[in-house]
Amino acid sequence: MKKLMVGLLAVTFAMSLTAFAQQDTMSQDHSMAQTQADSGAKAPLMTLKGTVKTEGDKVMFVNDKDGKSWDVMNPEELKGHDGHHVQLSAHVYADKNSIHIMSVKMLKGGSMNNDSMSK
Repeated sequence: MKKLMVGLLAVTFAMSLTAFAQQDTMSQDHSMAQTQADSGAKAPLMTLKGTVKTEGDKVMFVNDKDGKSWDVMNPEELKGHDGHHVQLSAHVYADKNSIHIMSVKMLKGGSMNNDSMSK
């Protein structure tokens, strides 16, 4: 009978530790989601049209509307688009002068070279 009681006590203890660990993980997930939501509020999702520029390892986006250059936080999204005229959906971090690209769409006219830019 003592062995059964000790066994039940051990199982109860193990279950309470498992429940506690899940609760802790869930609160961490919630705080991480809240942090991401807060940063998303500071960086609105915008649609931008412009040209992709690459200088060495640095990838930049030059906006058609105002000619402003933006650093790209996730340059892998623009791989193969150097010199192309594109439309982006991106979170804009004005305070950091950078953008985080969510999607890329090629625009008609494809790439812009020096001849078409000077006309």
